[in-house]
Amino acid sequence: QVQLVESGGGLVQAGDSLRLSCAASGRTFSTYAMGWFRQAPGKEREFVASIGWNGNNRYYTESVKGRFTISRDNTKNTVYLQMNTLKPEDTAVYYCAAGPRPYSLMVPTMAPKDLDSWGQGTQVTVSS
Repeated sequence: QVQLVESGGGLVQAGDSLRLSCAASGRTFSTYAMGWFRQAPGKEREFVASIGWNGNNRYYTESVKGRFTISRDNTKNTVYLQMNTLKPEDTAVYYCAAGPRPYSLMVPTMAPKDLDSWGQGTQVTVSS
């Protein structure tokens, strides 16, 4: 498995920006798709964005398109989530996850239960 550590969360106001980071170790980071999920209180964990192993094949959930950008730096074993124009409904714990197999995609319909490598999460709170 891969070990994942998220950082960059915090308390911001609506309209502000944050950049989340997820540092990976433990297996060949550059061969795995990576993704971000989030879980709000009382809700299920949901897909936010993913990126292919080579930086291509980016997917976003509809509610964040045009506001969030996922990227990765394979030389640093790190994936990022740039979040702009934040809204109160973006408030959640954000988790990064690694794809289940090398050179496979992480599509938006992939269920969290199908992924076995997760970080501990980072809290993002957006006040109105």
